Amino acid sequence: MIKRLAIISLIASILGIYAYSSKFYLPTLPIESVSKKEVVQSIHEASDPIVKIANEDGYDWFITRADQGEYRETLKEMIGDHGWEFITQDGSGYFFEKGEEKLIVTTKMWTGNYVMVKVPQDWEE
Repeated sequence: MIKRLAIISLIASILGIYAYSSKFYLPTLPIESVSKKEVVQSIHEASDPIVKIANEDGYDWFITRADQGEYRETLKEMIGDHGWEFITQDGSGYFFEKGEEKLIVTTKMWTGNYVMVKVPQDWEE
């Protein structure tokens, strides 16, 4: 009986360690080109408050810490540094203009700690 309990405990421990290290417990990412583990690692290793994690399907994807809504100012500053003027926010959409061009940036809470930011490609030009 003790041997069986030890084997079950060992298997449970191995599965628990795997689930934690692979970030299995985190919600699904809206992109497929990077893993959850890579995304979390990139934000923890970066000195910048917002980090580009992928370019997929015509969009640049960024991650930032939620930090009680402070990400909103970080997002506006990042886009504004490329000549875009913030116009308004509607829900999770942020609207910017540069001359006659318009840019819509969307955000999505990924976990309670992180926000995913989706920006149309070529916004930096």
